[in-house]
Amino acid sequence: MNFVEELTWRGMIHDIMPGTEELMEKEMISAYVGIDPTADSLHIGHLVGVMMLKHLQLSGHRPLALVGGATGMIGDPSGKSAERNLLDEETLRHNQNALKAQLAKFLDFESEIPNKAEIVNNYDWMSNFSFLDFIRDIGKHITVNYMMSKESVKKRIGADSKTGMSFTEFSYQLVQGYDFLHLYNEKNCKVQMGGADQWGNITTGTELIRRKVQGEAFAITCPLITKADGGKFGKTESGNIWLDPERTTPYAFYQFWLNVSDEDAKKYIKIFTLLSKDEIDNIIAEHFKEPGFRLLQKKLAEEITVMVHSRDEYEMAVKASKILFGKATSDELSKLNEATFLAVFDGVPVFEVNKSEVEAGIHIMELLADKTTIFPSKGELKRTIKGNGLSINKEKFTDENGIVDSKYIINKKYILAQKGKKNYFLITLV
Repeated sequence: MNFVEELTWRGMIHDIMPGTEELMEKEMISAYVGIDPTADSLHIGHLVGVMMLKHLQLSGHRPLALVGGATGMIGDPSGKSAERNLLDEETLRHNQNALKAQLAKFLDFESEIPNKAEIVNNYDWMSNFSFLDFIRDIGKHITVNYMMSKESVKKRIGADSKTGMSFTEFSYQLVQGYDFLHLYNEKNCKVQMGGADQWGNITTGTELIRRKVQGEAFAITCPLITKADGGKFGKTESGNIWLDPERTTPYAFYQFWLNVSDEDAKKYIKIFTLLSKDEIDNIIAEHFKEPGFRLLQKKLAEEITVMVHSRDEYEMAVKASKILFGKATSDELSKLNEATFLAVFDGVPVFEVNKSEVEAGIHIMELLADKTTIFPSKGELKRTIKGNGLSINKEKFTDENGIVDSKYIINKKYILAQKGKKNYFLITLV
């Protein structure tokens, strides 16, 4: 497929340097995206760049994922108002290995195809580069006037800036520019890709290649993804949506995509899935016949959850969604793994009860009105039971003299009580 055409209809090109498409039609090229290694997981803000690399490989070109071990020690001023925390080498190496494992779900690093992906770390070529060598061999080719003209610099040193910019961060674009030069020389890499806020840094690299080795290099940037309401993409009240299931459960990941607006879903399904244009057009048309069914969001959530996690994790997330929002049985509830179970009921009131007391058998009145305050009185609990309003583990509990024992325990330590349709309470056995 034609890489530029593919990205264009998907809405994934913001700027492209003239001549880029012609180069890619003429030969197999290598292109890279830089990834910030300040955490040991990607989050969904990284996914646009990752999907660019994915499409690049599918188009027959060679993707390079550059982990910014050196630049991660400096901090990129683009789009930020303050310097970031700096990391040590051990942490950066750990993060690199974790990121490669996640990238392997998108990119082929292993097979012997000529355009197999490669991960590189700029710490490997920057760590032994002395300051004197750098300013002599690299710094002299780019003028301060050129560097000052970049938007990312102007914003930080302008009259309205409260923090200013350190020399460390000011030098960032030179370091990133040298990355491009190094990959141009060592990997025949002729294109750098990144977010729209990276245009200044990327073009510093193309300029350095032109001035230092009289080479020709190119740039492609993608739009910065935003939400239709102007909010920041990928951020929730609890923070970033991560690809690591230990940081964001597959259920919470699935729910994020399931709950995006119609307008955002139309945009995201083009960017974050590999579905064809015809498939996407058909899904959008079907969706708007019955928007309440959320067909578009369901397909988006399915495609990206399977790609990032697995088909099994996706199916677990769907089951979990039905448990919370639809009818379910205690058997279905018990089949959820603990992480998904806790993710589904995140935020509900939690009470602790001695496990041995439940295992021995405890009266429903004692459990819900004495050992916990789920019901303020036994009278209210009786009335709720008589009105068919109490469920234990998603199944109606109709005996006001009933006993709760070990057969009610889920995942060896939980009991779910439900008052009416929407009021859930989690009893943790300790």
